[in-house]
Amino acid sequence: MRFKDFEYKQPDFDHVEAAFGLLIEKFSNAKSLEEQSSLLAKMNDYRKSFASMHQIASIRHEMNTVDEEYLKEKDFFDNTLPRYEQLTNQYYQALIKAEFREGLEKEWGKQLFTIAELAQNSFKPEILDDLLRENQLGTEYGKLDAGASIFFEGEERTLPAMIPFMESPDREVRLKASQAYWSHYEKHEADYDGIFNELVKVRDGIAQKLGYANFIEPGYVRMLRSDYGAEDVKVFREQVKKDIVPLASKIKAKQAKRLGLDTLKYHDMRLSFPSGNANPKGDPDWILENGRKMYEDLSDDTGEFINFMLNNELLDVLNRKGKSGGGFCTYINDYRSPFIFANFNGTSGDIDVLTHEAGHAFQVYSSRDADLVEYAWPSLEACEIHSMSMEFLTYPWMEQFFKEDTEKYKYAHLSGSICDIPYLCSVDEFQHWVYGNPSASPKERKAEWIRISKDYMPWVDYSDHPFLERVGIWYKIGHIFQMPFYFIDYALAQICALQFWKKSTEDFSLAMDDYIKLCKAGGSMAFLELVELANLKSPFEPGCIKSVISEVEEFLEKIDDSQF
Repeated sequence: MRFKDFEYKQPDFDHVEAAFGLLIEKFSNAKSLEEQSSLLAKMNDYRKSFASMHQIASIRHEMNTVDEEYLKEKDFFDNTLPRYEQLTNQYYQALIKAEFREGLEKEWGKQLFTIAELAQNSFKPEILDDLLRENQLGTEYGKLDAGASIFFEGEERTLPAMIPFMESPDREVRLKASQAYWSHYEKHEADYDGIFNELVKVRDGIAQKLGYANFIEPGYVRMLRSDYGAEDVKVFREQVKKDIVPLASKIKAKQAKRLGLDTLKYHDMRLSFPSGNANPKGDPDWILENGRKMYEDLSDDTGEFINFMLNNELLDVLNRKGKSGGGFCTYINDYRSPFIFANFNGTSGDIDVLTHEAGHAFQVYSSRDADLVEYAWPSLEACEIHSMSMEFLTYPWMEQFFKEDTEKYKYAHLSGSICDIPYLCSVDEFQHWVYGNPSASPKERKAEWIRISKDYMPWVDYSDHPFLERVGIWYKIGHIFQMPFYFIDYALAQICALQFWKKSTEDFSLAMDDYIKLCKAGGSMAFLELVELANLKSPFEPGCIKSVISEVEEFLEKIDDSQF
């Protein structure tokens, strides 16, 4: 069934609440393992149905943020999700106390109960209003970004539509485009500050009501981090400063040299080569058709997956006015269907979407038989292994998209993957500081962002742009507003994905076998268990970062980047 034909009906939540509450009561009073298991399955079906309606409504809202019908549905879910979370919490409480828990764990897996226990530490009925307000503020941020209208080169343009101009080989065009892009954030500085200031207060209030000193610990619990904590992440960030920042600085120095510049200004960052970045050689339809061929060649599993996605129109990749920015993959349980959302703009990012978001989609497609809502996805750092690894595993097919610029793309992509890690860590350290200092003023937050970003990204020069020099770029990072503590997941996953890259250069078949095995496991295990399943080293393991980064540095050193 094509996505446009997926049926949407707003859930009658009063009915859901009553019926689900009755099932919980029956589950708690069940007299046998078989009865409890049967009731668990029924409760899971209710949750799949509710989640499916939520996802369909969310996708259709993101496709057209000014559509009044789905704007109302977005408001409905913003108001209803805290009540649903309360219901889910009651379900989890019943699971934890289940009389036949040992048998249920054998049948459904221990990870379900780990998740249930984590959930107990991140919810109380007293925070319902706070969760509602948090959702509303996240929506306000999304509308502010999606509503950006920038007049440039004779046309009104969205934020994503400005990116190709910001990658222009003409430095004057890059400068003007970057100034126009950042003018949106400068114009709305008070709005972004206001939204974020209230978000910090709301989240700190949630932490206090849950009995925590600040939002950091419940933030980790929300992310389902059961096998590592903030101290582990801090050690990881320190290793990034020691082992990756020096290499990233070398890469950026070579970029400046290629461009004939003494230093990289903020408007030079997106251009890798004086001849221009490697861009795909066709339009969106051409890209998708080549994507079909690529995934059919990659493996039988990926071939089946891509045909399912394309034949059922489960991708929306065209940029248009009113459409939300960015890209994501989600899953619609009742239709057993992933959905990929993106904004193609004619840059190499279009191919990154085709590999990155398709990596997410392939995982959830591969693990759809797990059935449990909790097992559709693993925790998010594990999710990002699937997406980032797919970017590397598809390297042998990049010539289909970039033709004569294939090696240019690979060099930019691999070196860019390294330079992204310090950036990701800077966001994470910033968020730890923000929620560790919830009473800080917007001015103090901005100053701390500048200090932290200089530690991780010493190559960036904002001196010609007073707003960026004072504020930085963090307003554009939606995760900071809408998904706190998510960004480090990309860095942890990148270290795992680079291991897949290394493995694929040594034994491609083995790398694919391990990758597919990882995807099929879905969310049935915790992060470090999934890493072990895929025969990878933990990114927290001493020497792990250094070993994989040394391989990347050796590979990059063999390439004469001046030829690009």
